[in-house]
Amino acid sequence: MISHAPARGLLRRLFAFLLPALLLAACATTAPRPSDTAPVLLVSIDGFRAADLDRAPTLRALADAGVRAIGMQPSYPSLTFPNHYAIVTGLRPDHHGIVHNTMRDPVLGRFSMSDRRAVGDGRWWAQGEPIWVTAHKAGLRTATMFWPGSEAEINGVRPDTWHAFDAKVPPDARVDTVLGWLDRAPAQRPRLMTLYFDQVDHAGHDAGPEAPETRAAIAQVDAALARLVDGLRQRGLLDRINLVVVSDHGMATVPPDQVLTVEDMVSPALAEAVTTGQVVELRPRPGREAEADAALLGRHAHYACWRKDALPARWQYGSHPRIPPIVCQMDEGWDAVSASWKAKRSPGTRGSHGFDPALPSMRALFVAHGPAFRAGTVLPVFDNVDVYPLLAALLHIPPAANDGTLAPLRPALQDPP
Repeated sequence: MISHAPARGLLRRLFAFLLPALLLAACATTAPRPSDTAPVLLVSIDGFRAADLDRAPTLRALADAGVRAIGMQPSYPSLTFPNHYAIVTGLRPDHHGIVHNTMRDPVLGRFSMSDRRAVGDGRWWAQGEPIWVTAHKAGLRTATMFWPGSEAEINGVRPDTWHAFDAKVPPDARVDTVLGWLDRAPAQRPRLMTLYFDQVDHAGHDAGPEAPETRAAIAQVDAALARLVDGLRQRGLLDRINLVVVSDHGMATVPPDQVLTVEDMVSPALAEAVTTGQVVELRPRPGREAEADAALLGRHAHYACWRKDALPARWQYGSHPRIPPIVCQMDEGWDAVSASWKAKRSPGTRGSHGFDPALPSMRALFVAHGPAFRAGTVLPVFDNVDVYPLLAALLHIPPAANDGTLAPLRPALQDPP
């Protein structure tokens, strides 16, 4: 009689050896690939305060059916371009290089938001990797309907579809452009999209965050979001797309008599004001450094000034070479402008941001809705650099090095990585 025990033992050992490999292969074939994941639409409502969520019924409904945060803390300085780029790179402005809305670089010259040549020059943006570049590297198609940085070729990459910013394009037309992308043939349909609204920020600056004009702007943008939601529903995509709605910062009221001139802060003979507004950055004149320090450094009635290497550590700001030697932070509700600008500034209450990011008035919006999110989740305040790792997780792509963490957002995810 022939015994089969050795053969059975050999089979058992072979099966034990192969089982882990088989399981790994099964996991590899069932794990989501980037090309199989739900599309991601990132929406920014510039200047929308977290506290104003209940003034936007469509946005509130998305939050109730999905995720919202008590607020999202901007990066320092709490200005438009630095924070929009922080959101899509996960880097602090001190690291991604867009350190202010107005900057100066020894090689590139001067940068301002209104300078279309500078805005479209990828060299200004090259120290950060925005999510559309990360997605491109993973083989995903991308499209941007306005976003700071998206007009530039960054390290050789542009979004597959992009639009130069045009404030005259109404909100509904912006929404229709995004819906048109989703009507493309599957091979041409973007997996990552951005959409940007500037109306609330403009109204808030002109009249203040509590003004009827600002409430009207909120209603206008909320109506555009309703158009987006209806368009997604008609296409059967409302529950098949991950929608992330953010803002870059909040807005604080500036009473008409709470404005200083930079010339009153320091004589132009001692220091040049590179930036004005709420984060005033100054470069002492050669040979006048000690006098500029004596005039500026320390606490003043409505602002405080520091050498860039002595700024409060919690702001994580001050090491980048584009930051001038002296940084002055205005108190909440105070502006600093040039004397010539003050002379032509319109009277009445206004609104500003750029104040300490920890202030409740600076808290930005965060709402998310879609198959990746747990309905009814309310998150505590988290930093806006955490949005980039979230976007990478939603797209199932490896993130570039960044300053954020997914940890505060894991409770909002159905299947956190």
